[in-house]
Amino acid sequence: MKVGIITITSGENYGNRLQNYAVEKVLNNLGIQAETIKNYGENREDCLKKIKKYIKNVAKKTIFLKKYKYQNIRSKNFKKFNRKFIKSSKFSVANTNIPSNLNDSYDFFICGSDQIWNSNFKENAYVNFLGFANKEKTIAFAPSFGSSSIKNDRINEYSSYLRNIKYLSVREEAGKKIVEELTGRNDVEVLVDPTMLLSADEWDKVSKKPKQLKTDRYILNYFLGELSEHRKKEIERIAKENSCEIINILDKNSGFYETGPSEFLYLEKNAFLICTDSFHSCVFAIIYNRPFVVFDREDKNISMNSRIETLISKFELENRKFDGEITEKNLEHDYTNAYKILEKEKEKSYRFLLKALNLEEKIEGKKSN
Repeated sequence: MKVGIITITSGENYGNRLQNYAVEKVLNNLGIQAETIKNYGENREDCLKKIKKYIKNVAKKTIFLKKYKYQNIRSKNFKKFNRKFIKSSKFSVANTNIPSNLNDSYDFFICGSDQIWNSNFKENAYVNFLGFANKEKTIAFAPSFGSSSIKNDRINEYSSYLRNIKYLSVREEAGKKIVEELTGRNDVEVLVDPTMLLSADEWDKVSKKPKQLKTDRYILNYFLGELSEHRKKEIERIAKENSCEIINILDKNSGFYETGPSEFLYLEKNAFLICTDSFHSCVFAIIYNRPFVVFDREDKNISMNSRIETLISKFELENRKFDGEITEKNLEHDYTNAYKILEKEKEKSYRFLLKALNLEEKIEGKKSN
């Protein structure tokens, strides 16, 4: 059996690359041949122009400003991860560029996970909803809308797309509500992110220690939104009280900005404390049994917090939320109950996937990893 995976394949996002690897790995573990279809999303020509412009700008900055060397190495680390751990198709697709034989090239197509259905991005359209495939071959495996609502001008478009996916699951309760309201479907399942289907030992196989790391006692900062002065001071205070360095992997003036997906895993596993507003950073803190404090996203964009709300609610970890102060209690953690819930969630995900792939005979004997 051959399965084609549709997800976001451009950009440099840890969660995106790691969930992509996880979906491939889960399918491989089931004895399925899987590959990720290179997805431009936008009109291919427009996308290529953007890529060329980006490369040109980076090249100019690299020549004149040494600080951009971190960006170059970061990009290389992402490319290295893709080459080594992601099996990609030899061809590419875009919403306006679909190979005529694509539907016949795979037994099934899986779209997911990550924010492939975020309505704020115009490229999240026809391809990401598997509009090119026969309905019998379509599976949505824990994709995300990225927020609790979609743009009004895309309601009809999304409603049509969602009706034409045979097996449909999402990653958040808010996503399930969106689908039900747009389509009236009552068969939507809420599944955990695919990254949670792999064990810590399996993730260790793709982990790598960053060459910049010279300490074994650090607080990992990973904020996709803005970091207020109050929050910054709280993190600095708890770091000082516990003799920790602070590593901010999105600081473009730091060598840790070079961090690729493999190095990100290592930093998550070995952190004294993780402070974040990132969904996947929370996920790996749980997988690696590390204490974390999760902050609401601070920016002017549409709320991205629904994903994290579902995560911490599902695993009964509401006590990990930042309430204005970081205390010693935040440094304590006991995920015993969360792991019991995770085992059930893994089983639920495998049942969904095996049913969708017509492999139900494997369900009874399948145990979560």
